[in-house]
Amino acid sequence: MIITKKNILLLSLFSLFIVLVGCKKNDDPQEPDNPGTVQLASIKIAGDALDLQGSNENIPIDSMIVINFNNVLDPQSANSAISLKFKDGGETVPTSSELVNNNKTVNLIPNDPLENQTDYLINIGSGLKGENGESFPGLQVNLSTSEGELTLTNVTINGLSAVSDVLQNVDFEDFTMVFDFSHELDPNNFSSYFYISGGLQSDINISADHKQVTITNTENLIHFYKHYVSVSSSLRAANGFEFGGYSNDFFTQLDSAYKFPAISDEELLTLIQQNTFNYFYDFGHPVSGMARERNTSGDIVTSGGSGFGVMALIVGIERNFISRQEGTDRLDKILNFLETCDRFHGVWPHWINGSTGDVIPFSSNDDGADLVETSFMIQGLYTMRQYLNPADPDESDLIDRINTLIDAVEWDWFTRNQNVLYWHWSPNVGWAMNMQIRGYNETLITYIMAAASTTHGIDPDVYHDGYAKNGGILNGNTYYGLTLPLGYGMGGPLFFTHYSFLGLDPRNLQDEYANYWEQNVNQSLINRGYCIDNPKNWVSYSDASWGLTASDNPWGYSAHSPSNDLGVITPSAAVSALPYAYDESMEAIRFFYFMIGDRLWGEYGFYDAFDVNENWWASSYIAIDQGPIVCMIENSRTGLLWDLFMSCPEVQNGLTNLGFSY
Repeated sequence: MIITKKNILLLSLFSLFIVLVGCKKNDDPQEPDNPGTVQLASIKIAGDALDLQGSNENIPIDSMIVINFNNVLDPQSANSAISLKFKDGGETVPTSSELVNNNKTVNLIPNDPLENQTDYLINIGSGLKGENGESFPGLQVNLSTSEGELTLTNVTINGLSAVSDVLQNVDFEDFTMVFDFSHELDPNNFSSYFYISGGLQSDINISADHKQVTITNTENLIHFYKHYVSVSSSLRAANGFEFGGYSNDFFTQLDSAYKFPAISDEELLTLIQQNTFNYFYDFGHPVSGMARERNTSGDIVTSGGSGFGVMALIVGIERNFISRQEGTDRLDKILNFLETCDRFHGVWPHWINGSTGDVIPFSSNDDGADLVETSFMIQGLYTMRQYLNPADPDESDLIDRINTLIDAVEWDWFTRNQNVLYWHWSPNVGWAMNMQIRGYNETLITYIMAAASTTHGIDPDVYHDGYAKNGGILNGNTYYGLTLPLGYGMGGPLFFTHYSFLGLDPRNLQDEYANYWEQNVNQSLINRGYCIDNPKNWVSYSDASWGLTASDNPWGYSAHSPSNDLGVITPSAAVSALPYAYDESMEAIRFFYFMIGDRLWGEYGFYDAFDVNENWWASSYIAIDQGPIVCMIENSRTGLLWDLFMSCPEVQNGLTNLGFSY
């Protein structure tokens, strides 16, 4: 290059320009620095962070998209620059958005659930700006939604939700069940996947959009019944989406139509007594004449239940169900057996073989004497003795034989020289059961029978220290407005008011612990009050359907009570409460017979128990539930058994010795 004056001048001018420009840029306080870029922290769906560079599978279709930044965003650009698009075709998905977390987080919310098995793009455009003008280079994040699932969006029965609620009192005559689905069904392949128990005859139809199935009855459903409904998990949507299945229960209302012809209360009580009496007479063991433990027991007869049966014989004679001769003949057979079967210190076992007279173990160590069961038998024998006519030679002989059996019971031996009676003794294991008889429960009669004995009586201290626990049986609390003098909270099972009081008259019975009429009346009404209150919401319970006591149940056998409430109603409880709560018991009796007798009434009267909650209706009869029905109805009607038993001089002396007034 040739250097000339002209070139030197041009070079000097250019250098001066550079210096001036540089000075202006560095010195001008109005010119900002480079604002930088917006930093993306994470994108989350349903709490899970997405892979910003790779693929994201099985994304739920109904969750919002949470996009977190490290910078405060410009709201206007955040609103316009962030979107959700279909990957194929690029169509924008309608969404709404909200800025939270001091404008550092965008919640992108699809207006409708996304489509299953579909690819989407989260698009964050380069137009996104920070609060201070920071730029964003742009980003697209891939996601694929989960495989489709057929779901139920709603289920109703007669317009009421049955998605998860178990409905009660469903109309059994007019029934409509509607299923709404999330996706279309195959209209040619859906009906076989729906099931309702109880042999429901119905029509099943699908809507025009193939998303709704309706089932309507063409015949009445079974009334007062637990119906099971299911939709099989094998059902598929028309597009192949799988279904998780559905199941639920509902209960139909009671059919209020009478199941048997109307009869008067007196006729109904007689009918119940007669059918129930037949359990002891017609179904009595053919060899021993004793009562079988239950209707499926074969040769197993029960000493206590047979004591109830002896008292039922009196009712059978007086009600002309059998003749007096038939009654005394049966008594003779029973006495023959009692005189020759296994006894231990005069005490019978709980279970005995009705053909051989040999003890049948009630449990592994309970293979000998049972003092409580024996006391039930002695109560029955005392009552029968007072009924028999000593002027009749044959009946006089029966009286003598009864007295011999009564006198042989060694009540005092069962104290073990303590102030308490013991329940069991075994010739093989002795006192291994080691069960003291203490109140308050059904064993009051055991102490009264022991005190009444003229040969093996007990001292009053045995009753007061043993049964009464020196006042430990006292309660005194109020339940449903009723004071309960004795026993467990809310009274325990109702057989406490029955077994001891088939003969023992509570109407004027009192000692230092209680008035027993008040005790039995209030326990009965508390039991009913609990069933009406129905804190566990059992279907079977109402003001007409009540009574908790020992009975069979769907799982075996239990002593049901307010504190052991399994949803099981036992007719014997309310029926046998007739002397204590006549109106309330009659309401239950009419209900059991007229309303649900189609399932509860059989050859020997009311079956043992029922539980609508489990669709369970017993087919069994049990002697200790049958006996109180016959006897307590009679005590309510005439007081016959109470009068007979209380006329025993031994009983009167025993009560007096223990401090009772009667």
